[in-house]
Amino acid sequence: MRIKFFTILLVTLFLTSCGSKKKLVSTKKPREKEIVVVNETPRETIPVIKKPLSTDIKQNYIDQYSDIAIEEMLKYNIPASITLAQGILESSSGKSELTLKSNNHFGIKCHKNWKGGKTYHDDDEKGECFRVYKNPVYSFRDHSLFLYGRKRYINLFDLKITNYKGWARGLQKAGYATDKKYPNKLIKIIEDYRLYEYDAKALGKTVEEIKSETVDSHIVKKGDTLYSISRKYKVSIVDLKEINGLDSNDITIGQKLYLTKL
Repeated sequence: MRIKFFTILLVTLFLTSCGSKKKLVSTKKPREKEIVVVNETPRETIPVIKKPLSTDIKQNYIDQYSDIAIEEMLKYNIPASITLAQGILESSSGKSELTLKSNNHFGIKCHKNWKGGKTYHDDDEKGECFRVYKNPVYSFRDHSLFLYGRKRYINLFDLKITNYKGWARGLQKAGYATDKKYPNKLIKIIEDYRLYEYDAKALGKTVEEIKSETVDSHIVKKGDTLYSISRKYKVSIVDLKEINGLDSNDITIGQKLYLTKL
């Protein structure tokens, strides 16, 4: 009788213990508030940075860093075209004082979790703290982690990876830059230098294929409303009205609505 009692007691304790430790498993990958790359952290490989061949400094930059931008696109789903355009714009094609001094190609400031090297540079305020990298490839990886790890950029990853115009607008809207012309500057660089070709290369597609996947406008059909269109393309009603110069929510069948600022 005593043996039976202890057997029941042990089974009860075991079941209680199991129940208290059971956890719900989330299938959604959590985003950290900030992920940073440390200079000493080894990458899988350090890509070779090509020597410049052109007298065009923007083209030189593209030739040097396009392979790295493609690698980052494959790993973090950030369009190579956007990475290259931001690098060109933020670093003055690799020639800015900040970039030459610290290998910082994207103007990323120190922030509280940064443990790597630091330099001080006048920006929005005098003597602001910026990150220093031992090699430019770490700047590119940190840029990927900066976007991937912050909640304010999470909606960008819902866009089609070929939608560089949506990415350009989304970056400015999320606060990457205060310049209202920032999206148009990125788009101009991408289109002037056909940087979407690197998106196609990363995806193993032709330029024609990725262009057909990127929708820039919508023809209003019966039953459409600004609300339904904004939901379909993930563009706010306010932005739709601003882009198309609308004073009200009224739209008509056959009307062409642009979805991105040109």
